[in-house]
Amino acid sequence: MTRKEPSPPGDESGTPAFSRRSFLKTAGVGAAATTMVGVGAKGEAAQVLGPDAVTLSLKVNGAVQKVTVEPRVTLLDALRNHLDLTGTKQVCDRGGCGACTVLFDGEPVNSCLILAADAEGHEITTVEGLGTPEKMSPLQAAFVEKDALQCGFCTPGFVVSGTALLAKVPNPTLDQVKAGLAGNLCRCGTYGRIFEAVQSAAKAKRG
Repeated sequence: MTRKEPSPPGDESGTPAFSRRSFLKTAGVGAAATTMVGVGAKGEAAQVLGPDAVTLSLKVNGAVQKVTVEPRVTLLDALRNHLDLTGTKQVCDRGGCGACTVLFDGEPVNSCLILAADAEGHEITTVEGLGTPEKMSPLQAAFVEKDALQCGFCTPGFVVSGTALLAKVPNPTLDQVKAGLAGNLCRCGTYGRIFEAVQSAAKAKRG
């Protein structure tokens, strides 16, 4: 004899009042409506972008640059594929590894989770904007000195996150360093040397 599962709570016909499928359908329709219509800060209709490519003005590493991209293009893709700033790495593309970290008005963010269109009017700093091979930032130099890298894919993200941390906490403890870099992953497991590099850079900046 087959066991009959009880019906979810709902109306008398046995139809559930709420289901995962209905929630996803409703959420999808709502998101689409928000994207297509949009409301401004004062209640007026916001500008609708797309579906064709649009020209954006992005302030990256202190300079305003124009890119023509579809509204769906992320800041990460705009930086790498349109501005040739390939120091920002595309790894997980889901905001889970931190390899694509950039500074967004001074705050570390995953650029794969931000649309390029939403970056207009903001200050974007990539790892290229922190220093050059000829004139490295204190943290970049510390990464070299402490050999705090192996494959290198995660390194730019760690350097950017570490830079943001040192701007807020000039003399971080080890626990503060770990917390500040918690959004970045190193598959090679070079965490010990990365933490050492951040604290070494902090010491160097203090002179």
